[in-house]
Amino acid sequence: MATLRELKGRIGSVASSEKITGAMKMISSAKMHKAEMSLKRLLPFRNQIEGIISNLLSADAEFSSPLLENREVRDVTIVVFGSDDGLCGAYNVNIFKQLLQRIAYYRSTFGNDVRITVCPVGNKITKAVSKITDATLHMCVDYGVDSKTTGEGVKVFVENLQKRFLDGVTDRVDFLYMSFKSVSRQWPRVEQLLPVVPETFSENGVKELCRPYIFEPDASTIFRSVLPMFLMAVMQEVFTENRASEQAARVMAMQSANDNAKKLLEQLQLEYNKLRQQSITTELLDILGGQIR
Repeated sequence: MATLRELKGRIGSVASSEKITGAMKMISSAKMHKAEMSLKRLLPFRNQIEGIISNLLSADAEFSSPLLENREVRDVTIVVFGSDDGLCGAYNVNIFKQLLQRIAYYRSTFGNDVRITVCPVGNKITKAVSKITDATLHMCVDYGVDSKTTGEGVKVFVENLQKRFLDGVTDRVDFLYMSFKSVSRQWPRVEQLLPVVPETFSENGVKELCRPYIFEPDASTIFRSVLPMFLMAVMQEVFTENRASEQAARVMAMQSANDNAKKLLEQLQLEYNKLRQQSITTELLDILGGQIR
């Protein structure tokens, strides 16, 4: 049976843990709101790019881009987003499970001989992917990119993916990430980045607008210039959503840990009070017994 001193030490440790988890929850919540605000700032830019592409699609002109080229899929590249840090519950585990399902989908769709290249973003998911033993699966790690990468780093990352596609190294590029909806709602999502398909632009695809426009220099040149900018906007949004989802998962994990700490603290406090009351009762009985004798 634990002594009063031992119980007091446990109560102190649990109380400290409760304070730490509470503070970590507040920090993660602030980071999540920061990422959420970044998402709102990115949305107008993406909408503007989509508007330009819509106008191009509705124009009476022929245009093409090598980023639209559909070819036989012999090599698939999937970019999977995770976290660099822990303490975010089952966040990375759920992403890894979805990755395994996606790999099985590629094999059932394109054949067992399809070459699959996984590009993990984030230390935790990189460690998980490195443990997969498969002859047809290869891991491509860009050590200059992590889950916190922004701006120029994202641009270089997208350009490298485009180069792999244009050089014929890979025939298709997908990305898997946690879509952020709210602090309690994030779910895995897979989208195709290359070749660009209508579904890449938005959930319902780009809508053609019946408006008269004059393009300068010409629609094809503008389309070739705008499409890489759109891919950059998409990837920047995915990086930001990944950060928001990670912090949201961490908020929920810290909330759960904080609740468990409170329950344990209440149990220990109750046990401490019972033991203390028992000790006082024993001392009183000893005093009374001494007086009677």
